[in-house]
Amino acid sequence: MERFELLNPHSAGIDIGSMLMVVSYTDREGMINLREFDSFTSSLYELAELLQKEGIEKVVMEATGPYWESLYNILEKHGMEMFLVNPSHYRNVSAQKTDINDAQWLHQLLAHGLIRNSHIAPELYRELRQYLHEREIYQNYKSDSLNRMQKTLTLMNIKFQHLISDVEGVAGMKLLRAISSGICDGQTLLARIDVTKLKASPEDLLSSLQGEYKQHYIHILSITLKSYDFFKEQMQVYESHIEHTLKELLACKGEAPTVIQQKTKKVRKNQYSFNLKDYLLGILGVDLTEVEGLDEIGLLTILAVTGTNMKKWPTAEHFVSWLNLSPRPKISGGKIIGYERRNNNNPATQAFRLAAHCLWQSKGPMGQQYRRLASTKGSKKAIKAIARKLAVIFYHMVLNKQAFDATRIQPDIEQQKARKIARLQKDAAKLGMIVQKEA
Repeated sequence: MERFELLNPHSAGIDIGSMLMVVSYTDREGMINLREFDSFTSSLYELAELLQKEGIEKVVMEATGPYWESLYNILEKHGMEMFLVNPSHYRNVSAQKTDINDAQWLHQLLAHGLIRNSHIAPELYRELRQYLHEREIYQNYKSDSLNRMQKTLTLMNIKFQHLISDVEGVAGMKLLRAISSGICDGQTLLARIDVTKLKASPEDLLSSLQGEYKQHYIHILSITLKSYDFFKEQMQVYESHIEHTLKELLACKGEAPTVIQQKTKKVRKNQYSFNLKDYLLGILGVDLTEVEGLDEIGLLTILAVTGTNMKKWPTAEHFVSWLNLSPRPKISGGKIIGYERRNNNNPATQAFRLAAHCLWQSKGPMGQQYRRLASTKGSKKAIKAIARKLAVIFYHMVLNKQAFDATRIQPDIEQQKARKIARLQKDAAKLGMIVQKEA
């Protein structure tokens, strides 16, 4: 066999560990060198300067935990093209697995163009993704604190949380704060809220506020409420950082500054306090909230993962395959013997699947298609199919900057009617009957 062509002569491969980096690179004289570096920041900059001095243009590394991110950012700042690969994609040849063998094998694969790069969004999008991740963590903490407060109320045999629609609403929080401050009288507690805005009667609310107001329960409720307020405050802090990052992304577009209107509607729980829709419209260049199922928070998560450069994926099929929303058939002997199942922690995938799941009661065409698929194929397959359709719409709208056209997804009523008639005729034929149209 002829030798593989050398496509990337000025390249390097790095095996990354928690405390040790092994790099294999080709110097300016064409000789392959091996070096070891520790993972301290000074050593990472020393490694980057060495590769830059030797004229290295492309560097490949495997994604091992979070250890790759610091080196990736440093080498990216030094102007090198980075390749991040999944360890399961390159799998070393049959040999003793060592750091040196891994670095040399990565280097060889990159030099001959035999390696696939993972999608890594630009730095600002990575910052945005990290802020979103941290805000979500505090949001979960806040929800956990709210659940523990409701458990404490149950132990006190206080039942008002079952009579109002949302404990985290205005009336619910007023009652929680009043009880945690030591107020035990039902009439006094009831006077702090506007009972006319609640569906429950004042008599039922008064009965629900009668309980065992033991001092240690009140102490637990007060401490948990402070935790709730702290987590909510931290969410607001991260929101300010998220808004600042979105402003930087708008500034990077180089277009006329987008006017961001102040949010006029009341901020609901876990929603953003600033006008997220205007930021998304300015960054993406098209209003994707018009798509049935896609909301602002879900779109922000998808944007932080994918970025706006859809040209990284040649077609929409490549995009949905990267999202693990397309079938992966296993073929043997020319026949499909099954389909591969893969676990995927991609936040963008989860956002598309959540958007599809929310369509189960939608009256639009996407909701109709979801219910039709769920009735025949099951809800799991319906969610994946609709999520794939939403991902294709997202890809084309962002790539072509085209507004959403709802008529393109409208179902063909006559075609559906013809299929239903054909199905009824087939079922009737099995029973020895004939279905005829009325004149």
